[in-house]
Amino acid sequence: MEAFDIKKFDEYREDNRLEVKKAKDGLPISLWESYSAMANCYGGVIILGVAERKDGSFYTTGLQDATKLKKMLWDTINNRGKVNINLLLDKDVKTYELNGDVIMVIYVPRARRDQKPVYINNDIWNGTYRRNWEGDYHCTKSEIRSMLRDEPEETMDMTVLEDFTLSDLSDETVQSYRNYLSAVKPGHVWEHASKEEFLDKIGAAGRLKDGELKPTAAGLLMFGEEYRIVRYFPEYFLDYREVLDPTIRWTDRIQSSSGEWSGNLFDFFFRVYNRLSRDLPKPFVLNGVSRVEDTPTHKAVREALANCIVNADFYLPRGLVILKEQDRIIMQNPGSIRTGKDQMLRGGISDPRNKAIMKMLNLLMIGERAGSGVPNIFSVWEDNKWDAPVIEEQYGPDRTILTLPLSKKKIINTSEENKRSLQAKFSSEVSKRSKTLEHENRIVELLQENGSMKISEMTKYLSLSEQRIRAIISGMEEIEAIGNTNNRRYQLRR
Repeated sequence: MEAFDIKKFDEYREDNRLEVKKAKDGLPISLWESYSAMANCYGGVIILGVAERKDGSFYTTGLQDATKLKKMLWDTINNRGKVNINLLLDKDVKTYELNGDVIMVIYVPRARRDQKPVYINNDIWNGTYRRNWEGDYHCTKSEIRSMLRDEPEETMDMTVLEDFTLSDLSDETVQSYRNYLSAVKPGHVWEHASKEEFLDKIGAAGRLKDGELKPTAAGLLMFGEEYRIVRYFPEYFLDYREVLDPTIRWTDRIQSSSGEWSGNLFDFFFRVYNRLSRDLPKPFVLNGVSRVEDTPTHKAVREALANCIVNADFYLPRGLVILKEQDRIIMQNPGSIRTGKDQMLRGGISDPRNKAIMKMLNLLMIGERAGSGVPNIFSVWEDNKWDAPVIEEQYGPDRTILTLPLSKKKIINTSEENKRSLQAKFSSEVSKRSKTLEHENRIVELLQENGSMKISEMTKYLSLSEQRIRAIISGMEEIEAIGNTNNRRYQLRR
């Protein structure tokens, strides 16, 4: 978030990165919920001594003793019984005088993945919060486990699976991988290694303490059959949808659970990339007498698809979804951005969720480890004069969405007033869609954890009215009602 500017006070409104609290009689209890929520999301700003009018604008209420309040803040945030970690530095807490009142501005940074979850009251399961457009909400156990999985340097895909054997990996897919490696790196030092040695070296297998060679989670995901993969990753699901004709629900679809192919990541990558790349522009460029088919745009799409896979959390619901439309490509993967959205856009730091899978793709000259993949994608889109890609990070459950427009930038010749009106309208619509999608994802996760729920029970987790929840559910095809009107519950369709 941009630094708080006291001169713009009258322009600010509460959102998922800005919260105001009166704090007339001391530190409000809800301050710590907001601290946890912001730290576990994007970071944000909490302003004490300020209240919100009905129209959303702010007005100052002031603080009785700012010096005493600041001491209470530091004493509490350094009390491990109240907050498990202090992320604040002296520069993150500032006081200002405005309209004759003293206010305090607290800048809450986004916690690093090794610092999450940030929780309060010495209770990780009930004291961990995140933030959406409606305010702070309790994290589900699934969200908390996801944060805990991201803490170690050794990523989850490096886990050696004791209950599986190398026979659980598809020989056909392993051979396809080896053939591809031989094609891109002729004479590679591992070219003539035995199957067991090869899988061990690329990270698809690892040894237990007794020396027995077993598949790793990465090996199972890359080379296993789908029905075997879901034994370890019950939420595992890959989905490619192609909608080139708006009158047809989809013109092509690939699902990992169809039983018509292996359903693993390696085969999915190439099946999907071939479909994504066939309609990309190929300028007539020669290398000697051969036409160059692999343009920067093709490489950028390949990089984006690889990023989607290596950053996916396959323990989370909804799976990996790739959507190809006439004017855009949308890539969605379960899991938040480990480095944070801002750092991802800047580049320079590579921190994949699945390091072993990344290594396997890197060996095939797919993807890179320098952290420059996303900035390069934006650069290629700029060179093509296409609308800029859009990256969204959602929580509850965690999800990352990359949209790659395939349309040229539109130059709108209009007045500055009209521009602002259009931008405001667009931002409002995007905000509404984003809020609804967040609520839908959270409802699905609640039903996955609880089996079935009444709408009145959902209000405890969603901070929404029963009427609003009922309206959202009415548009969700994956949910069905059970029971009579007086005892109606909702569950996921089976």
